[in-house]
Amino acid sequence: MTLTGSCTGAAPGSGYADGYDGVAAAGAAPVRTIDAAAGPSAGGAVSSPAAVSPRAARPPAARSRFALADNSAGRHYLSIGDLVTEGGETLRDVTIAYECWGRLNPTRTNAILVEHALTGDAHVVGEAGPGQPTAGWWQGIVGPGAPLDTNQYCVIATNVLGGCMGTTGPSSLAPDGAPYGSRFPRLTIRDQVAAEAAVADAFGIDYFAAVIGGSMGGMRALEWAVSLPDRVHRAVIIASTAAASADQIAWAGMQLAAVRLDPAFAGGDYYGGPAPLGGLGLARQIAHTTYRSSTEFSARFGREPQRGEDPAAGGRFAVESYLQHHGDKLGRRFDANSYVVLTEAMNSHDVGRGRGGEVAALRRVTAKTTVAAVDTDRLYLPEEGARIAAGVQRARPLKIIQSYYGHDGFLIEADQVARIIRGALHE
Repeated sequence: MTLTGSCTGAAPGSGYADGYDGVAAAGAAPVRTIDAAAGPSAGGAVSSPAAVSPRAARPPAARSRFALADNSAGRHYLSIGDLVTEGGETLRDVTIAYECWGRLNPTRTNAILVEHALTGDAHVVGEAGPGQPTAGWWQGIVGPGAPLDTNQYCVIATNVLGGCMGTTGPSSLAPDGAPYGSRFPRLTIRDQVAAEAAVADAFGIDYFAAVIGGSMGGMRALEWAVSLPDRVHRAVIIASTAAASADQIAWAGMQLAAVRLDPAFAGGDYYGGPAPLGGLGLARQIAHTTYRSSTEFSARFGREPQRGEDPAAGGRFAVESYLQHHGDKLGRRFDANSYVVLTEAMNSHDVGRGRGGEVAALRRVTAKTTVAAVDTDRLYLPEEGARIAAGVQRARPLKIIQSYYGHDGFLIEADQVARIIRGALHE
C-alpha cells in the first residue's frame, strides 16, 4: 500500500458540488456500487471490471496559473453535478479535486474525511512536486501506522468548494467559457459541506468513521456533525469555533479590504492581467499575525532590525520582513478571489443559524466528539472550543494543545495532535 494510491474505486475525474440543510442539491451524482474488496489499482482506477465509476469529469482546463496544479499525480477529480447555494444561485457541473489514501472496506464504513484550513488543499501528506507547490500540510498524520492508519482506514481529503487547487472556484471557467471572477457566488460553510456530502454519495459512503479538521476545517467538521448527524460516527474539531465571532470577522474584514483595495483586483475580474498580489500579500500578513502568538514574536524577533537594514533610516524590523515573506509566498500559490470567497464563507459560519441558536444546534450532534484548542490561540480562543465540548452531549472534555506558536500550533505540534487523534479514534 502506498500513500499515493486512492481508495477503492476512486477513479480520476472532475466535478462540482451539491447541498443540504437549506442548500438544494440539483443533479447530484447517483450513488454507485463498487467492488470495494478489490482494492485500489495504480493511478486510482477502479480495479474490478464490474465496478461502476462515479461520474468522471475532465481535469479542469488551465484557466489560471493555479489550475496548472491539475497535473499532480496524487490528485483526482470528481463530477457531482450542479449546486444550488444557500443564497439560491446555481453552480453548474461542479468539479471536486481530492486525494485519497488507503482502501475502502467492503461495507464502506472505514472512511475518514480530513478537512483543510483556509489556504490548505487536499494534499494532506506527501512531497512538493509538479502541481503541488508545497509539501503536505499535516505530515505524519496519514499513513501506515500513523494516527490515521491507512492499514485500517480509507482517508479522503477534498479541496474545498471555492478553492483554487482543482475544485471549482472563482478562477474556474463558467458555462460561457470565461473565468467566473466576480460572478462566482457567495458561499457558506454549509455549501462546502454539501459538496463534500455529494462526494461521499458518489463513493457510496453512507457515513464517515470520522470527520477531522482544524481552523476552517474544524468549522466544516462541526457543520458535518450538526447538519448530517447520522453520517458522522466521530468528529474531531481542532482550533475552531461554533460561530465566527465579532473579533474574527473584524480581522477577516481587514483582510478582505486589503485584497479589494488593490487596483489590480479589478472587482475580481483580473484574470488575463496582473494579479492583485500586493493586496493578497497584505491580507496574508494580517492573517498570519493572528495565527502566531505575541510570545513567539517577542522571543523570536523582539525589536531586532532585518539584517542589513536600519528601521530609523526607512529599513524594516525583522518581524516586518518575516510577515512580508509569508505574504509574498502565498501569492505564488493561491488565488486572491478564492481567498475572498473562503474568508467570507468563514464569516458566515454559525451552526446555530436557522436552528434555534448554538445550544440547540450542538444538541443535534450524535457523533463521539473530540474538541481541542491551542492554549495560546488568539484567533480561536480556547473558551470557544470549550463551548463546543460543553454543548455536544457525547463530547469528551476539552483537550488543550500547549504551544508557543499560537493558532498554528494545530499544524506545528504534531506529537500532541497525533495523540489527540489517536485518542479520539480509539476511545
